[in-house]
Amino acid sequence: MKPLTSYTCKLSDDQAATLKSCLEARHFGFRDVPYARFAGEKDKTNVVFYESGKLVVQGKGTQEFVEFVLEPEVLKEARLGYEAVLNPDLLLPRIGVDESGKGDFFGPLCVAGAYVNEAVLKAWQDKGVRDSKNISSDKKVSELAELIRKTPGCVTSVVPIGNEAYNRLHAKMGSVNAVLAWGHARVIENLLAQKHQMNPPPTRAISDQFASSKSVVEKAMMALGREIELVQRHKAEEDLAVAAASILARDEFVKRLSALGNQFELELPKGASAQVDAAAKDFVARHGAENLSKVAKMHFRTSFRARGLPEPPKVEWRSRN
Repeated sequence: MKPLTSYTCKLSDDQAATLKSCLEARHFGFRDVPYARFAGEKDKTNVVFYESGKLVVQGKGTQEFVEFVLEPEVLKEARLGYEAVLNPDLLLPRIGVDESGKGDFFGPLCVAGAYVNEAVLKAWQDKGVRDSKNISSDKKVSELAELIRKTPGCVTSVVPIGNEAYNRLHAKMGSVNAVLAWGHARVIENLLAQKHQMNPPPTRAISDQFASSKSVVEKAMMALGREIELVQRHKAEEDLAVAAASILARDEFVKRLSALGNQFELELPKGASAQVDAAAKDFVARHGAENLSKVAKMHFRTSFRARGLPEPPKVEWRSRN
């Protein structure tokens, strides 16, 4: 296994003071780094402690520094290499589910899932698999998506909901959460149909908590999906299975958004912003309001502005669940 070359963790003020003393005692050279309280460098090890409380250790000497300085003298506990011992659930066979495109006016909603087991998780160690929202490069997302799909033992599924289908579903179901629940349920069902490729079979399916109750997804499940425990929690993308799903979903979204732009010969920006508003008006001017539903989510207020229609009144949000 390759030695660790990057490590991050949070430190308290007391731990940070101890770390700085350790660096001084070992004659690290200090330098100024933006937003950092202090930064030290020596040989093959760079240590930066940020104002946010985040510590970043990088370089070829990272593993030795963490094991022989940071853990025994600062953290006062051994974490490196013991994550699975401290939290056995990390290696359980499971399915992660996530989506991309929910907050984007243009483009589809893509829901993806990934089955992982101990071998898959170990294969991804130090490969950079993490929540796609923390990856700024579409190229990097694409490379990681390819890695995930090709990892032996990993089983994946992507359910893209194109704009016209999305708009029909939203009109019928009445909320984004209901459409999301439908998509999550389909992905889980698709994966469990391939359970013969999963060794051992998954014990649970994990996703972000987008609704007030997991019953929203449970009600959308079909026969296979009801056989598995459903876990919804905030910041689920911290789980590697969900992080992998987020990468697969984002990769699918980016590729389909690009294809739509090529089809209509117009750049379709991500997100929802003034730039998106301008692109929506440009689209309507070029292709007509009747075609906007082919590339956009029509319940967004942007669609009303683009078509020159009065925006619907804002209503106070209340859970439907």
